[in-house]
Amino acid sequence: MFLYIQLTGGEQDGGIDVKSGGRVQPSTAAASFLDTAARFAVAMVVLDAWQYFMHRVMHSSRYMYRRFHSWHHRVVAPYAFAAQYNHPVDGVLTETLSGAAAFLASGMGPRAAAAFFMFATVKGIDDHCGVLVPWNPLHAVFRDNNTAYHDVHHQLGGGRRNFSQPFFVIWDRLLGTYAGYTVEERHGGGLQVKITKDHA
Repeated sequence: MFLYIQLTGGEQDGGIDVKSGGRVQPSTAAASFLDTAARFAVAMVVLDAWQYFMHRVMHSSRYMYRRFHSWHHRVVAPYAFAAQYNHPVDGVLTETLSGAAAFLASGMGPRAAAAFFMFATVKGIDDHCGVLVPWNPLHAVFRDNNTAYHDVHHQLGGGRRNFSQPFFVIWDRLLGTYAGYTVEERHGGGLQVKITKDHA
């Protein structure tokens, strides 16, 4: 018997296809996977758009930045848990409301939503970890929006650039806030991220 976790619909049966004795029919499994993937894609676009615009507002408004968002930028050196270090108001406006909008727009069920929000949280933490390694699967999938890309935003002089988080960079590119970067060896070991001259 093959059991599976159903990420969409079917809350009453706990995710097991009881009609087929617990076995997943291939067409049902494929349809469920495609439905969930489409809902994930919608949620990613909505969450990404909300967070870009709210993040940009937090930096554009002197009051919003000083009162709320500056908490997040108090951590100068990038490290993983800085992703979730923020003022409660910033957390609600940026994280909670973007999550609610993504959940409602995508129509995900509770299981898919839990998986999506775990994924988005891990991606956000990875973006703030300060570690850029070639074998990181998140960097392979999201080549443009990675640890180095977001590190530019946290550098001195980078606060008006690279607002996009956590998935795509389309809003930065479309609205002129994109800053390119290079990753160079640091004197004394390690790597450092530098904004390219044409974007400084």
